[in-house]
Parts: sequence; structure tokens; C-alpha cells
Amino acid sequence: MTEPGATATPRDADGPPSDPALSDPAEFGTGTLLLGQRATTWLLLATAGYVAASIMANVMSARILRIGPTWATFAIDAGTLTYPLTFTLRDLVHKIGGRRVARTVIVATAGLNVLLALGLWATAVLPGDPSVTTPAQEWFGPVLTPVLRITLGSIVAQVIAEMIDTEVYHRYVRRFGHRAQWGRVLASNAVSIPVDSVVFVAIAFGGVLPLSVAVSVVWANVVVKGLASVLTTPLIYAVPEDLTRPPAD
Repeated sequence: MTEPGATATPRDADGPPSDPALSDPAEFGTGTLLLGQRATTWLLLATAGYVAASIMANVMSARILRIGPTWATFAIDAGTLTYPLTFTLRDLVHKIGGRRVARTVIVATAGLNVLLALGLWATAVLPGDPSVTTPAQEWFGPVLTPVLRITLGSIVAQVIAEMIDTEVYHRYVRRFGHRAQWGRVLASNAVSIPVDSVVFVAIAFGGVLPLSVAVSVVWANVVVKGLASVLTTPLIYAVPEDLTRPPAD
């Protein structure tokens, strides 16, 4: 029997593992994974948070911040304040929906960021009303047009890094099953965060920022995203394991 209100989601056809107990139930088998209402709600919340954090970061990254104590300041793009959330939120999506759903969310978010860039570009190039003289009329283009390059860097870095994150997470679950959930988050993020930081800065700011500043941004991204990953790891426990397992027939 299935639980009331459950929705059927196709399961990944990766083939059954030798020991199903050590596997992510959203990943294996030829049937369907039944998500109850609570699990579906968490999946939607995690997906919405992932998309929002990614889009916000692309706009915020147009500004480079200088933070830290006077004796040890460092440069960092403002998008790093929200972007680190995407790594743990992706892991939460993966936990609930499986690898295929996680990949779909990554690609869909990349597409939405393309729409963001195109929307900003169109707004900047279309003629403004000359009777309106607010600062937004004058500075919208100069301020937000760089977001196009930032968005390109973000999309490339995000797709590469998050796909790597997905594979590391998947292999961790296959190896350790449902034990030490914090390990799957930290292990996947430890690989994907440096990749994301290097690729993003190289594409978004290469040739624009002085090399010393670019290197500082890379290191700051790795450190801040790493710390954020540790602080947000408890999010993986927001959804109980039994909500992500198919109910018994």
C-alpha cells in the first residue's frame, strides 16, 4: 500500500546495487519512488532556495567587497554571501529526489540564469524614458551589464562544480549508505567548492581584476564557501531519512 497523498517520481535506472541497504533509495531500481506530501514539500522548498540563492549571487557578484580586519583584509565578490547555500541545498534535493532530479535542477537553474542575463541586457539596451531622471535610469546599464559575464562564469562553474558534487554525493551514499549524513555533504562540497571558485573567477573576472585581487577572490571564495558548507550541513537533517524511502507495498 502507498501512503495517502504520495506522488510517483521515476527512479534512476542505474541498476540495483549489490546491497540495497547501502544505497540511496532514490537512485536504484526499476520501479518508482513514492514521495509523500512532506517530502514533496521539502523538495520544492530546497529547489526554490537553490534557484533563488544562485540568481541572487549572480547579481550581487557585480560588486567586489573588501572585508576582514584592517591587518588582514581580503577581496571577495558579494555573491559569495548567498551562493554557498546552493551546495548544501543541492545535496538536500539529491537526498529527497535522487541524482536525476538533482541534475535536472542544476540544468534548469542554469537556464533561468541565462534568462536573467538576457533580461538585464534587454533592459539596458532598450531606450529609457528621457523624462525620468532617477539614478536607476542612468546607471542601470553600467552597473548591471557586467552581470552578463558574471552570469556566464557562474553558469559554467555551477554546472561543472554541481555535477561533480552530484557524483561525489552519489558515490558517498553508495559506499556508506544512510550513515553519517554530514559526511556526504562535506565530502561532496570539499571537491566542488574549489572547482567552482577557480572556474567562476577565471571566467567572470579574468583580465578585468588585477591578478592579486583575482587570486584573493578565489581564496576568499573557497574559505567562505567552505565555512558556509560546514555551518549549513545540519540542513541535510531537515528531512528525515524515512521520508525519502519508498513505503512498503
